[in-house]
Amino acid sequence: MPATVETGADETGAAATGAVKPLRIEFCGEWYSVEPGSAFSIGRESDLTIDDNPYLHRTFLRLYEDFGMWWIANVGNLLSATVSDTTGSVQAWLAPGAKLPIVFQTMHVMFSAGSSTYDFTIHAEDDFYNTSLSASHESGSTTILPVTLTTSQRLLIVALSERILTQSVPGRGAIPSSAEAAARVGWSMTTFNRKLDNVCSKLDKLGVAGLRGGTGHLATNRRARLVEYAVATRLVSVDDVVLLDRAAEESRKGEEYP
Repeated sequence: MPATVETGADETGAAATGAVKPLRIEFCGEWYSVEPGSAFSIGRESDLTIDDNPYLHRTFLRLYEDFGMWWIANVGNLLSATVSDTTGSVQAWLAPGAKLPIVFQTMHVMFSAGSSTYDFTIHAEDDFYNTSLSASHESGSTTILPVTLTTSQRLLIVALSERILTQSVPGRGAIPSSAEAAARVGWSMTTFNRKLDNVCSKLDKLGVAGLRGGTGHLATNRRARLVEYAVATRLVSVDDVVLLDRAAEESRKGEEYP
């Protein structure tokens, strides 16, 4: 459906010149169009109504045109979103108040509210940054170091991401509680929490935001951020889900992954 919220010069700066092409948004198999000169909101009560989840802002994200480009802005005050290109090689954390230009032809957006995780895709006709070309012609730019996971660290992430990875239609998924994820692989809560601390610490040291513990970082938020990052960057995939059944079987035999 077309965007219906018009933007004035005070909100978008440069007015639409006709050079910017429309955006298309895909969520749960439905498509929405955003025309140049319009803005598009995403949230609990927005142009794209994600869900009636009370943990979700009425308006959480906003797509708008400025300086001859499309932008995505986090206009909420609590939730954050993870955005990535289609290859998963470029990923960013969109915190409250932050904004990013939409420079890829396909951009994936994931975020969590409560125990639910949502994702949608932005399709743009303009491609300002071709990741396939940049990956094959490195120019010394700073990149996130490759992540090497132990078997048990991978299992933990897959256990938390299973429902997102296996959903038939992308869009909505649920993140299990720590107790549910621990039971899925046959671990005690002590073992699960220790391994969760280890993998979050490892990724935090590699520059992944949102995984550090402490005041204001609840366990649910940390698990959600871990799932968002892992799925967005293709750190785990649906092919890894088979490992969970193997781990549960090994646990029944009294063995434990390193």
